[in-house]
Amino acid sequence: MKLLGNPRSPYVRKVVIALREKGIAYDYVEVSAGDPAVGAANPLSKIPTLIRDDGTVVFDSPVIAEYVDGMDGKPTLIPAGFEARIAVKQWEALGDGVTDAAVAVAHEEREPAEKRKGPEFHAKQRKKIDGGLRRMEDALGAGDYVHGGAFTLGDAACYSALTYLDRTQPSFDWRAAYPRTAAYFARLAQRPSVAGA
Repeated sequence: MKLLGNPRSPYVRKVVIALREKGIAYDYVEVSAGDPAVGAANPLSKIPTLIRDDGTVVFDSPVIAEYVDGMDGKPTLIPAGFEARIAVKQWEALGDGVTDAAVAVAHEEREPAEKRKGPEFHAKQRKKIDGGLRRMEDALGAGDYVHGGAFTLGDAACYSALTYLDRTQPSFDWRAAYPRTAAYFARLAQRPSVAGA
């Protein structure tokens, strides 16, 4: 099994964490989304892209993560019970949504000044980021993880979003505004599947 990805991508990081949690062997091929190998495998030309041993392809990160979780191995990152499953998938969506907004800001900041959408666009994305972080902060008042008493795919997605915020928005002191989320991030960073992902 081959994972096409790049360590700068928070979506790739989420999948890598899931693979490590499950103890699943894979080859990591470091590429950019623009690499011809990605376009040849994935009609959306996006990373991560997972190429299975039989040559079939699994893409986008939520689908890859669910595929990985369905493979042999423990722990289970997406619970089997309907309500718990939906809750964890919603946490994944929240982490990915914070990431989407942070990616939009990062891309905007790389544009030449005359092509930028302006402060209203930035404020709209920041509102999404803060909304997601507030939800994390509230949930973490009740435990060590965003849902239930164990690490799930929701945690992988939220951790990846926070890591990306650190890399692309270093002036945003989210730790001061969301102290329980900051403590959560520090705890997860010590987890073997997460360290260096």
